[in-house]
Amino acid sequence: MAESVEANIRTLFARAKDLRKQLESLQSTSQVYHENLQNAIAALEECRKIADSVSLFSPNEMEEDIPSRDLQYLSIDYFLGDLIVKKIAEDRTRLLQNSREAYERYLGLLDTYCILSPADKKLYERYLENRNAFTLLASSDVSTRREIKIARFKQETDLKRKLEYLSQNPSALENDDSALRALYHAELSLYTHQTFYALDFIAQEFRMIASAPPTAAPDPSALERDYRSRTGMVTGSYSTRLDPPISQLMRNGNAGPILSKDGKPLKPFTLLDNRQVLRDGVFRPDHSLPTMTIDEYLAEEKRRGGIIEGGGEKSGVQPVVNEDDFDVADKETMKARSWDEFKEDNPKGSGNTLNRG
Repeated sequence: MAESVEANIRTLFARAKDLRKQLESLQSTSQVYHENLQNAIAALEECRKIADSVSLFSPNEMEEDIPSRDLQYLSIDYFLGDLIVKKIAEDRTRLLQNSREAYERYLGLLDTYCILSPADKKLYERYLENRNAFTLLASSDVSTRREIKIARFKQETDLKRKLEYLSQNPSALENDDSALRALYHAELSLYTHQTFYALDFIAQEFRMIASAPPTAAPDPSALERDYRSRTGMVTGSYSTRLDPPISQLMRNGNAGPILSKDGKPLKPFTLLDNRQVLRDGVFRPDHSLPTMTIDEYLAEEKRRGGIIEGGGEKSGVQPVVNEDDFDVADKETMKARSWDEFKEDNPKGSGNTLNRG
């Protein structure tokens, strides 16, 4: 591959990966997110065109024939499939189909170079047998499905750890060809693992779309009619009033007697004392306003006995008796004498008649 072409595809591929990484920190509803997404897809599509024009990968070659620096370009279609499905468009089915085709090109390329592991090879063959019914959890047994989920989660965790370990020293990779190939193979293994998850998701979404009821096409004539004409609100002169006049409400089916001859109500109604009450109720908050202040409420609760006073540290402080007030002193003396007599008549433990020794 010529140096200019190699530099071009390397620059585009690095830019696409950088834009894809930026998407992780952006809101999917923001304008920047969609711009970066579209730019990344355009860069990857240009990379694929360059790879096809120079025949970067050929079915007549073996994996050992691919230069170490070119192994990373095997994942171009994987990134395309991952990004296309994130786009927002009215034709969701077309997006899913384009994403699936990109994933299939990626797996087919790895299968051509015999890079797929034996387990991934079996999954790929099972996927080709029935694309629309493909699922990673083929078994209907709950315990088996759980074991498959756990095994694939552990496998993905191990792949990420291996990839992190191999990419710890980028400078060493420049002079070690075997370490560079091991790094790219670890990346391809992780991408393949995530590809089957994506194909499972796409197959599920295809089945959901197929089972959804068809939507009826809108009537163009109905769309042309204005809302006021469909609801019978068109009058001789246009008005911006939000509340229709009483005459219009009467025409819309609210006319007629409120009560029947037997006195039974024929429609809901509200009893008002006069028109001023109705007029005063127009411009007011939509919530109930307070009818008293906080002090008035607390005073009312205290009057009704809803507030318990006392307690706290002050409850343990004994009041000081004024010795000069003989009436109070006599009351305290009689209270203490009565308590002493009660303790003499009822010694401690006299009430316990069941557990005596």
